[in-house]
Amino acid sequence: MNAELFSATILLVLVIDPFGNVPVVVSAMKGVVPQRRSWIVVRECVAAYVILLAFMFGGTNFLQWLHLSETSLSIAGGVILFMIALRMVFPRPEGIFGDLPGAEPFLVPLAIPSIAGPSALATVMLMASRDPAHLGVWTLALSAAMAATTLVLLAAHRLQALLGERAVLAMERLMGLVLTALAVEMLLGGVRTFVTQLAR
Repeated sequence: MNAELFSATILLVLVIDPFGNVPVVVSAMKGVVPQRRSWIVVRECVAAYVILLAFMFGGTNFLQWLHLSETSLSIAGGVILFMIALRMVFPRPEGIFGDLPGAEPFLVPLAIPSIAGPSALATVMLMASRDPAHLGVWTLALSAAMAATTLVLLAAHRLQALLGERAVLAMERLMGLVLTALAVEMLLGGVRTFVTQLAR
């Protein structure tokens, strides 16, 4: 695995945050019979993967239609990522994305916004628009990140029972700290580009 693919995969795993989504899956599946849980997790992960791929491949056109620059996307993505990271480090009773419905989940809240959240969508769009020549690498990175996410979320109930709520929370906070640094880097990159454009 080359360095570019590895770093992109790690970034996407951190942004998608499978360990942080373990409590979300457990909470969302409370009213679901155990036999259906695996099928629902796979279905939601596939839906999130398709949505992320659509944003990755259509991101540049989407930006052009809305007359948005890559700089504005970088800054906005950094801000959103930072806010999500803060919620991971300092969790709230209602969870990272707010209240969860009690019914069987369908797209919301697992596929969107837990897996394919604003930060993940902004990240894949930014990766594709910044370096479209490496679209194949980004697709491989997204596929690897989603495979890892699916495996973690399939084992969500076992992980919660095995590690306990405190250990899962500690992992989420650790990922939140790393994500905070990535968010600041993304934000600074956007600001740096903006300042450079003003100086021309």
